[in-house]
Amino acid sequence: MAQALQIAGFAASITVGLVFLVAALGKLRHRDLLPGVIANYRLLPEALVAPAALLLPVVELIVAVGLLFGNRPAAPLAAIVLLLVFAAAMAINIQRGRRHIDCGCGHAGLRQDLGWPMVARNLVMVLALGARLGTPGDLAPFDIGVAIAAGAMVYLLMLMFNALKALPGRQPGGARG
Repeated sequence: MAQALQIAGFAASITVGLVFLVAALGKLRHRDLLPGVIANYRLLPEALVAPAALLLPVVELIVAVGLLFGNRPAAPLAAIVLLLVFAAAMAINIQRGRRHIDCGCGHAGLRQDLGWPMVARNLVMVLALGARLGTPGDLAPFDIGVAIAAGAMVYLLMLMFNALKALPGRQPGGARG
């Protein structure tokens, strides 16, 4: 049982590490858009938006590297804090009726409006990373391979569902096939 939790925790680190890596690279690539995305949440004073836009991709990148290549609890803890902050920011805006804003959490070409499933996704990632914190120790090379494959597969499934969700819907009254 402990070994399965270790593998699951390491797989969660891989999944969340890839999420943060892709998010950080997207934010760095579209650095000019990030201040607007952060400001759109209307949670920070205007004076803190630009510093947050400079810091966030760097922090996400550091956390991603720690999750993907590290074996210390600091990276999972930092990821948990970030995921909870992001979930809270989304939940606050959903409660305010501001679902139309882009979450800013993924690939720039896959604009994602806020919704409770996104908040739940972040909370599931938090819970999954909890397995990483509760089960320190070394894994056998085969188990590491299984965890890497599982983590990458879960990440790819998340990416696929995000891409499907971002597809434009069929217009009412459109042609039927």
